[in-house]
Amino acid sequence: MLKVVFDSNVFIGAFIVSGSKSEEAFLLASRGKLQLFASPAIISETANILRSKFDASEAEVQHFIRQIGKVSAVVKPRVRIHSLSDDPDNRVLECAVAAEADLIVTGDKHLLKLKEFRGIGIARVADLLHTLSD
Repeated sequence: MLKVVFDSNVFIGAFIVSGSKSEEAFLLASRGKLQLFASPAIISETANILRSKFDASEAEVQHFIRQIGKVSAVVKPRVRIHSLSDDPDNRVLECAVAAEADLIVTGDKHLLKLKEFRGIGIARVADLLHTLSD
């Protein structure tokens, strides 16, 4: 089974934009079509963005965090990575390495520019959905 790490922007898209590709990807993970991994740093960043940029209530934020926890295996990376200038991007890489993931799914241009990191592919949500539909 494909082992995947979602960047916070994918989680946010899944929760905020009904009918989005991100929501579709999250639903596939919830149905066991892929194995989803997250880390405390990714969950924390997702919660902070939901609060600060989307004015989500604390109840909504807690609901979304519970959803992530239900669908994802949470890993605690032991190795710090400093490959990119944006720390949250490095936290995504750390999670993927710790999870021994096959793929990072993101909309972040800095991560997408890498194309892969230590043998882990980096792709957009649309690419993941296309791969799973084959």
